[in-house]
Amino acid sequence: MVKIAVLIPAFNEEKAVGQVVRDYQKAIPQATVYVYDNNSTDRTSEIAKKAGATVVFEPRQGKGNVIRSMFRQIDADAYVMTDADNTYPAEHAKQMVDLVVNQKFDMVIGDRLSSTYFQENKRPFHNTGNRLVRWLINLLFRSRVKDIMTGSRAFSYDFVKTFPVLSKGFEIETEMTIHALDKNMLIKEVPIDYRDRAPDDPSKLNTTTDGIKVIKMIFLLVKEYKPLFFFGWISLIFAIPGTIGILIPMVEFWFTHYVTKMPTLMVGILCMILALLSLTTGLILDVVARKNRQQFEISLNVIEGLRKFHSNL
Repeated sequence: MVKIAVLIPAFNEEKAVGQVVRDYQKAIPQATVYVYDNNSTDRTSEIAKKAGATVVFEPRQGKGNVIRSMFRQIDADAYVMTDADNTYPAEHAKQMVDLVVNQKFDMVIGDRLSSTYFQENKRPFHNTGNRLVRWLINLLFRSRVKDIMTGSRAFSYDFVKTFPVLSKGFEIETEMTIHALDKNMLIKEVPIDYRDRAPDDPSKLNTTTDGIKVIKMIFLLVKEYKPLFFFGWISLIFAIPGTIGILIPMVEFWFTHYVTKMPTLMVGILCMILALLSLTTGLILDVVARKNRQQFEISLNVIEGLRKFHSNL
């Protein structure tokens, strides 16, 4: 029998969490629903337990910390992740699980942006932020993912057990997408409906603060996953003024046999040294990143072998 886990991170969601648990129990009756209470000060855990969920407490604040614990502690053949605020309808969950279990996708993304998100969401800066992050990720990783930051996803066992969680907060979804793109994992998007939170239940997201964290996370991950691209651009930024700073004194020397712009020459040489150092750093780290990808593929084979071994016991 296929083991399915529904993962629901929750922080002060007493108004919606009970309905979310019941909806997912109805949509996937054979699944075990887990609610990880992240230091709620209301009745979130009590209501979730009454609705039939397995409640676990996570003391480290932040959605990324909750996902880290979930992925480490729970073993299943397929995982469904959703938010506890009742913004993602459960009726798409069964299709997402089927894509993981039967069609072997590593990550199935619940695509809000292709359906009702922009009509339902009443926060215009969130809409702009979603478009910006989508454009930036697809540009950097040459992909066509439509919804980078959705909280509705399904995962394979291989993805969950090989995903290194680095972020602590709401930038976790962006990190998941970048990891899957970088490791060439099988990704499928499913258009899903989205409904905005109830008016008396405001979002925990801060548009400015969390938006800055997401952008910062993108650049940090690009530095680690695509170091030659990252440091190559830094090298180019230094190389342009460096070239200009060296050419001006050289032209002067060609015509006058004198160099009067020594500060310009020195700055140009310094910039070229920094450009070469940046390029060298990128080349070295690119080799390291390639080796990490090779090691990742080996780890996938090991995990698959262990899973087959345990299934035959």
